[in-house]
Amino acid sequence: MTYYKSGPGASKGDMLTVFFSSFQMNIGGSEWIIIALLALFLLFGTKKVPQVSRTVGKAIGEYQKAQKLLHEEIENVTTKPFDDSKMHFMGSINRPVATEREKLETIARSLNIDCIGKSDDEIRSLISRSITG
Repeated sequence: MTYYKSGPGASKGDMLTVFFSSFQMNIGGSEWIIIALLALFLLFGTKKVPQVSRTVGKAIGEYQKAQKLLHEEIENVTTKPFDDSKMHFMGSINRPVATEREKLETIARSLNIDCIGKSDDEIRSLISRSITG
């Protein structure tokens, strides 16, 4: 248990600690709201408070809208089955490729591109044209 000095030998800090600790314990939730509203009126004045509250309300609305949109996106990703029709050009690769040329030939075969006798740059341009349309 902590005892605070009072009387002529007490320091100013001891008395303030006792005062604020007992003051803090007696303020409930509704009192804090009243104090915050009073501070708002004192800081901004009666003409600015509606404008400030409107701005805060819009910010809260935008936050909730973004939160709802994010939640919907997460739901769509987790419940929607994977559509692999967009990935038709990838084909299947059974093992790691050793060279850049082998990678290009594997992709070209999956796109039905003939790569015999063509340079790497020619194959890249054919692959690019095939993918883009």
